[in-house]
Amino acid sequence: MEGTLVACKDVDGLFKALNMSHYSDEWRLFRDSSKVSLKAVLLHSENVLPSIPVAHAFGMKESDDSMKQLLQYIKYGTYKWNICADLKIIGLLLGLQLGDTTFPCFLCEWDSRDKAHHYAKRM
Repeated sequence: MEGTLVACKDVDGLFKALNMSHYSDEWRLFRDSSKVSLKAVLLHSENVLPSIPVAHAFGMKESDDSMKQLLQYIKYGTYKWNICADLKIIGLLLGLQLGDTTFPCFLCEWDSRDKAHHYAKRM
């Protein structure tokens, strides 16, 4: 535990404590976040075994730095599980710039919610 981040640094030890064998290619890392927390859970590829929570961070913002920090704590580089997550998380992990809800199009700065101003320009 460091601050509000609680993570399992010894995944192999966790599997031993659960009397399970750990083969990285049989598990995938599910990453999810909300406005108040980040979560990481291992899901079995064939959905035969139960999911295993490996990290939880309360009050951490969804950012590139927090994602990297969380992945370092659970030693993702050692296990290299396949990652499944929503597109926003995948974008963060790949280092892509996230869209803005005010200007959702990356090619223009048209505010799609400003209907009155947009229609006034046409006339």
